[in-house]
Amino acid sequence: MYIVVEGEDPGFDIFVNGRALARNEDALEKLALRLGVKPLLEFFSADENSMALLLEEGAGDPEWARTLPPPQWFSPEDGLITICTLQDFLREAPAALGTETAAVVSELEEYERVLRKTAQRLLRWQLAVSWK
Repeated sequence: MYIVVEGEDPGFDIFVNGRALARNEDALEKLALRLGVKPLLEFFSADENSMALLLEEGAGDPEWARTLPPPQWFSPEDGLITICTLQDFLREAPAALGTETAAVVSELEEYERVLRKTAQRLLRWQLAVSWK
């Protein structure tokens, strides 16, 4: 799971490591719902090029890919609500995800850094997924 920022070049590094988040997505989705915030995957969106890459990687169904809505962009502030709420909870309950908690918190910190820079530049974002 990684962040895509609207536009050709946002002017800052948007790299995030989302492997631990992806491995724990089911648990994080349940946790987000329990905490009353949007699950991370609700920020997912993809354009035709992104979907073509996913299909090449063996993920998804070509028929489903043809019915996707146009790409959606989200406010960084909305993403920060989810990211910060999850971080706060996991810092208070470090055993919540077992041995994965520290890695998840670290990745959430990376997401927070990128979304704060995105907000400062008045840009929007979306979550993308790679199966490689």
